[in-house]
Order: sequence, then structure tokens, then C-alpha cells
Amino acid sequence: MGRMKDIAIDLISFEADELEIDEIVELFATLIRSGMAWTLQGSYGRTAQALIDQGVVSPEGDVLTELIPA
Repeated sequence: MGRMKDIAIDLISFEADELEIDEIVELFATLIRSGMAWTLQGSYGRTAQALIDQGVVSPEGDVLTELIPA
């Protein structure tokens, strides 16, 4: 249950716009790896797919690029 609680906290922080870009990428990588990206509301799946399409995260959920906050 511990990891699920962490994901829930991260999702709440994401919704509140409290995460840095690298934290967002890690969150979505985790959601992709777990399959949750495709079962949550549509915007999560669309964001996950956009990160995959942009080459930021692999379809397996591996982070492929280092992002530097602006």
C-alpha cells in the first residue's frame, strides 16, 4: 500500500500544480510502468502518450531524456 499512497500524493500534488517538471516526468513514467496512465481520467492517458510521442518516456515507462527546468 505504501507506493500507492505515494502515487496518490503525487497525483494530488500534480493536480495542484506543485510538482517540478522532473517530478512530473517521473510521475508519468511510474503511471505508464504500472498501467495506471491508461485507467485514470483521459487527460492522464493523453499526457502519458504525449510524453511517449515526444521521446521523453518510453512505452515501457523508462525516462529517456533529462529535462532542465526553465
